[in-house]
Amino acid sequence: MAPLLNADRRVPAEWEPQECIWLAWPHNRDTWPGRFDTIPPFFAHWVHVIAESMPVRVLVGSENASQCTKLIGGKNNVELIDIPTNDCWIRDYGPTFVLSDNDQKLSLVDWQYNAWGGKYPPWDMDAAVCNAMSEELQLPKVTNQLFVEGGALEFDGNGRLLTTPGCLLANNRNPKATKNEVSEELQRLTGVTEIVWLDGGGLDGDDTDGHIDQLARFIDHQNVVVCTSNHKQDKHSAGLQANYLQLKAWGETTSPDVNVHQLPAPALRHINGQPVPQSYCNFLRLGPERLLVPSFNATEDDYAAGLLGELTGISVTRVDCSDLSWGLGALHCASRDQPQLFEKAI
Repeated sequence: MAPLLNADRRVPAEWEPQECIWLAWPHNRDTWPGRFDTIPPFFAHWVHVIAESMPVRVLVGSENASQCTKLIGGKNNVELIDIPTNDCWIRDYGPTFVLSDNDQKLSLVDWQYNAWGGKYPPWDMDAAVCNAMSEELQLPKVTNQLFVEGGALEFDGNGRLLTTPGCLLANNRNPKATKNEVSEELQRLTGVTEIVWLDGGGLDGDDTDGHIDQLARFIDHQNVVVCTSNHKQDKHSAGLQANYLQLKAWGETTSPDVNVHQLPAPALRHINGQPVPQSYCNFLRLGPERLLVPSFNATEDDYAAGLLGELTGISVTRVDCSDLSWGLGALHCASRDQPQLFEKAI
């Protein structure tokens, strides 16, 4: 691996203290064809759930501000920010927050963004969000030429990164970049020292080309959950099993070692013939004390919430994502955590 240019830089783990959670108010009806009307009320409820634990900052353009205000009401711990967007998936177009451990200062990495390889134009306002957040927070940002979505990166806060070649090395994102070149840029910008390229396959119906936050997540430095399937008829089950075996082999050889736990997904669901990706890996961690876990009205809901509660040892709140997932994402995809300043790593 290339030497790090900024050895003190790292992306804090999501179980470390957080300043707030960022959301973007939903308004693009094409994201949930035929089912949009349930989505703004869902977001209002979700805002209230998060605000019980920490501040929420909601991006909302002026044309949608009245609806947002009406549904959320005068809730404490909630701030509306006048930044317009094309869609709600702020995990992917929002910044990656990088912490300098030497001086305890945050900066933002502003990746290039083209709506998952040019699939959903227009994306101009989403691509401008990182710059607007940098100005709002008065934090410096670093730009680069890599097309990267936030959902493609899973950090453990201690130098390890999980990602997939199907996304970062795709021809519709970084067609001229080699794996080594992408790795070196990730190292330079985020301080990672070990990258795992998970290449078994993604969820059927996933339009992101294999975002890692649907496939595998760190629970802590020594535990990872990975999406698998007990439904052999679902065509993604073999690829998900390959991901598990790859991670298990890596976990046994890396140092310190990592325990890999299977988190079985529900049977594949279809709406109007379209497969809907549903994964319990798309949970949202609210710092060190609380976990929001998606549920899908499936038999696997209880097991997922129980396993994640056991592994984290913290309070688990289930959030029904049956309608949200029709937009092809869930809780993690539609949120962006901001690390808390001046806190030492856990």
